[in-house]
Amino acid sequence: MAGVYISYPFCAQKCTYCNFASGVFPRDLEPRYLDALRREIVGHAWRWRPETVYLGGGTPSLIDPQALPSLLDAVPGRPWREATMEAAPGTVTPDRIRAWRECGVNRVSLGVQSFVPGEIARTGRKHNAAIVEREVALLREHDIDNINIDLIAGLSGQTVSSWSESLDWIERLAPPHVSVYMLEIDEDSRLGNEILLNGKRYGALEIPSDELTAGLYETAVARLAALGTPRYEISNFARLAWESRHNLKYWRLEPYVGFGADAHSFDGVRRWQNVERAAEYADRASPVIESLPAHPEEEKFFVGLRLAEGVRPTAEEWRQFEAPISRLLGEGLLEKSGGTLRLTDRGVLLSNEVFQEFLTT
Repeated sequence: MAGVYISYPFCAQKCTYCNFASGVFPRDLEPRYLDALRREIVGHAWRWRPETVYLGGGTPSLIDPQALPSLLDAVPGRPWREATMEAAPGTVTPDRIRAWRECGVNRVSLGVQSFVPGEIARTGRKHNAAIVEREVALLREHDIDNINIDLIAGLSGQTVSSWSESLDWIERLAPPHVSVYMLEIDEDSRLGNEILLNGKRYGALEIPSDELTAGLYETAVARLAALGTPRYEISNFARLAWESRHNLKYWRLEPYVGFGADAHSFDGVRRWQNVERAAEYADRASPVIESLPAHPEEEKFFVGLRLAEGVRPTAEEWRQFEAPISRLLGEGLLEKSGGTLRLTDRGVLLSNEVFQEFLTT
């Protein structure tokens, strides 16, 4: 079964580390963008009924509740098995939750990143731990128990002690799904540009070392496993049967279609991408700017090895990649169990180096 991704790139403020095609845009752009988004969804030639929907961004929790039905009513398959709303803490209200529920949303992903005031401030966000606690309670009061909380390891000023504080909050709130990302500094972000200029803003001088960031991540892996929330993908942790059905489609090379600015799609044969900028998307008759043949035989390793379940190479793939597989096994980056290959704990930390070994084009 396939999935649907809907991109809403509008934010109340731009996070300092963010390099996504999202941000604070002129107020008059939003209605034009939403009109274009409706047209794209309504005009899509549906070849299948999707089982998952994911509203990402940006901050889609800011969408006017009265505007949401016109988007989601055009997507077939409701009630979907999983429909996720990405939300920034501070935007979750009873009225919005009721509107989400009425439109079929049954999962919310909170972009918390940290529960520590100084770390939150350096990202440019405005929430605090009390807001997150209150909004998690609100979601549960309105029968949305499928909640994800995002954390980032490696934020400016982060220490072993402050990271433990954030993990303490995860234990207290007990979400069934947690995402833990290791900060990647991109020169296109405000933080990345500040570092390139040897500046001090956004805590640019207080970024933890790669070694400390890796150690924080490993601490999270152990702590979350002890809480019954083991890692099922490099950056994702869930109780049994609470894994993100939508995101699993990306890693298992199942089809999905994306709508909106910078949205990507995959049908098993081709991949295509929409124009990146929200303003250009709103003004174009056709948003697709690139369509290329997919290479699932190569992508199988690149995405499949991200999963704890690993990949099962075919006999031809064992022969094709015999040399790199043997070397990676010997270096302790891969492990073999029967006919399955998986990343080791060390391999997870060096996953990009592992993936490079399976590039064939």
